[in-house]
Amino acid sequence: MSLTIRGSAKARDQPSCNGFFCRMVCLPKCIFGGFSRVMGRRNQYQPSELQLQHPQLLHPPVVPEDWAFLVSFEQQYGTTHPFFYACSFMQALKIAEDEHKLMFMYLHSPEHPFTPSFCSRTLSSELVVQFLGANFVCWGAIADRGEGLQMAATLQPASFPFCAVIAPAAGNNIAVLQQMEGPIDPAELVEILQRTMEEQGSAFGTTVRGREEEHMRARIKEEEKIKARAKEQEKLRADRQLREEQDAAYFVALQRDQEKENLRNARAQKPIEASNQTNYQNPRQMHREKQLGKPRQSSFVGEAQYKETTTHGKDTQILIRFPGGERREHNFSCTDKILSIYRYIDSLGLPGIANYRLISSFPRRVYSFDQMGMTLKDAGLHPRASLFVELL
Repeated sequence: MSLTIRGSAKARDQPSCNGFFCRMVCLPKCIFGGFSRVMGRRNQYQPSELQLQHPQLLHPPVVPEDWAFLVSFEQQYGTTHPFFYACSFMQALKIAEDEHKLMFMYLHSPEHPFTPSFCSRTLSSELVVQFLGANFVCWGAIADRGEGLQMAATLQPASFPFCAVIAPAAGNNIAVLQQMEGPIDPAELVEILQRTMEEQGSAFGTTVRGREEEHMRARIKEEEKIKARAKEQEKLRADRQLREEQDAAYFVALQRDQEKENLRNARAQKPIEASNQTNYQNPRQMHREKQLGKPRQSSFVGEAQYKETTTHGKDTQILIRFPGGERREHNFSCTDKILSIYRYIDSLGLPGIANYRLISSFPRRVYSFDQMGMTLKDAGLHPRASLFVELL
């Protein structure tokens, strides 16, 4: 960064004003340590409208060290001056950072011969008061006591009055963007401050804005993740709802087809007497048993008798849905064969249930002659399943 010098080098007792430059200064621990106490306390040092109209109200009865400079200044030069925050250096720096402004620091040396003219003509000038109030956070201190003495030892001014433009920096450092030593008239002071703001204020303000933009990007990224998760969950719900609607439509269509088939069979088939139903033997069942090589024990087993002989050790629950909407539930053993389900259905003696096959809906699977010898566990029907009777 370039260094501009206004005028030639002068002795300590000569009026001087160093031009625009920038240097990093490490703050003493006694100053930087106060930073942890300033968080969240900014509003405590904001003047109210009543306090601005009556500056005497700005002086609290406690914390005299923070108010020593203002008391001394106003006793000698009146109440027309820039608004100086009556707080610690780090508190004022925090306020400047929050407001995206630079800090104007003034070290007041009451005994220096240049101080009276600078305070009465320059700092009390309406031009300087308005310019500093609109663009800077101002902080002042007496150069031979408290934090003023510590800042003077840190910055080592060559002469007084001493003014500096300060910006926050990383760690325990501050950036001194400009410093002015000795007397200076109001117009020249405003010109130097204006040039400093234009040339370097935006660069150091970018540091603060950069952190805010980084936080904003992090928040936006987190919000995008939340929206993506919500969208994914919504898609899963929509897919599940679509599958349920498709299954429901399939069941309705299947029921309608079965009702039509039942109606055709009812018209083509004569009524069967109840006595004939009890002696009815399904030829399809005979064919299945013959195909599996199992001996036939009786012509037919009634539903009640079937339940009595097949209730022990049953750990597989099968829900059977018939074309007419009727539902039957029965317990089987996981080692029973698919043929056992056909035998149970045949034992019910339901009208129109002659040629049929068993299917599962989701996933759709057909259990016909090829699966007769398969156990219920191997067929994936254990411990519970729902089957549909589809007429052929």
